[in-house]
Amino acid sequence: MATTILPHGMGKVFKECGHSESYWPRCQHPYKIRYRNARGRQQEESGFANQDAAITRLVAIYNERRSAPTNQPKAERIAKYGPMTFRAYAKEWKHGQRHLAPASLIHLDSLLHHHLFPALGTRRMDSFDHKVVEYFIRTMERSGTGLATESNAFDKLKAILLDANRLGLYPDSPLLGVQAPVYDPKRAVIPTPEQLRALRTAGDDTFELVVDLMSGCGLRNGEAVAVNLNNIVADDTYRVTEQVNRTTKDYDRLKHRKKGEYRDVPLPPRVRETIERYAETHGAVDGYLIRHPQDRSRPYPTYLLNNRWQQLRRTQTLDMPDGLVLYSFRHFFASNCLAHHIPITDVAEWMGHKTLEITFKIYRHLMPGSIGQAAAILNTTLAA
Repeated sequence: MATTILPHGMGKVFKECGHSESYWPRCQHPYKIRYRNARGRQQEESGFANQDAAITRLVAIYNERRSAPTNQPKAERIAKYGPMTFRAYAKEWKHGQRHLAPASLIHLDSLLHHHLFPALGTRRMDSFDHKVVEYFIRTMERSGTGLATESNAFDKLKAILLDANRLGLYPDSPLLGVQAPVYDPKRAVIPTPEQLRALRTAGDDTFELVVDLMSGCGLRNGEAVAVNLNNIVADDTYRVTEQVNRTTKDYDRLKHRKKGEYRDVPLPPRVRETIERYAETHGAVDGYLIRHPQDRSRPYPTYLLNNRWQQLRRTQTLDMPDGLVLYSFRHFFASNCLAHHIPITDVAEWMGHKTLEITFKIYRHLMPGSIGQAAAILNTTLAA
C-alpha cells in the first residue's frame, strides 16, 4: 500500500491495490483517505475517483476541524448548541458548506424545507438519538417519499448530526445502529427500443436532438442542451466540456469536474447525423446548436425540456409507463452499453459518475451474466 503524504496534520491519500503510486492515475481502484477527527481518532473514507477529489475532501475536513470551536470547554459547547433547535443549527451548519455548487445548494434547501424541517425543525439538538432518527425514516416511508429522496434526506441529516457529534453533544452517535434508506435502482424505468423510437420524434427537432444525445451518448439534460459542433473531435467521439447550469441558466463546468475538465464519449453515427441535420436546419451560434427560442444570444434553459416532457405525457397518446422520466433516456444509454458487454468502468467514465461505486449501485442489476454462465465460460479453458 503506497500513500501520498500531505502537510502535517491534514492526513493521507492512498490506494490498497498494490500498484505503484506512479500508476495510480491509470488504475481503476478508488482512492482512499485517512485522517484524524476532532477527537483525535483515526478515520478512513474511500470511493474517490481521482486524487484531486480525495485531496479536496481532506482539505474540507482539515478546514472544518480547524474552524471548530475546540478551544471551548465541552460543557460550554453543550450549553450553547444543545438547546438550539435543529432548524437553527442546520442553518448555521449550511453556512459552512462553501464547497457546494449553486445547484447543490438549491437541492439542499429543498431537502431541508420539504423534509427535514417539517419533521425535526423544532427539536432540540441535544434530544437526538437513534430512535429519533429511526422515527424520521419511518415518517418518510409512511408518507410515500421516494427512495431516492429518502436516501438524500437521510444523508443530509447524517452530515448535520455528525457535525453536532463532533462538538461533543452526544455521548454516543445518534446514528449508531441506524439502517440507512437504500435506493433501489430497479425502480428506474428504462424505455424499450420501441418506446425510444416513438418518443424521440414526438417533439420538435430540439427534443429529438436532446433524446439522441442522452440515449446515444449518455449525456445529462444540461450537457445535452450545451451541445456544440466544435466538440465533435472525431467521427465517433464527442467531447463533453460543459453544461447549462439550471440555477444560473448559463454555461458552466461539468458536474464533479473542475472548470476546463472534460470527458470523451462515444458518438454513434445516428446521433452525429442528428447533430449535423440540426445544424443545417437551424444553424449555430459559436458552435452551440440549441439556443433560447426567444433569444438566440442566450443558452437554452433546461426547464423548457421538462415542460415539453409534461406536454407529451398529457397527450396520453404515447407509450409512457409510470416512472418514465426525461432522465430515463440516460438510463437507456447505460443499459444499452451493459447489454452489449461494454465494461462498466468505461460506462462510468462516459457517464461522468463521481466514482465507479455509483455506477455499480445504479446499474449492477443490468449487467448480463450469472455465476452459472461464468462457470461455463471458465470451464471452457480449464477443459481445453
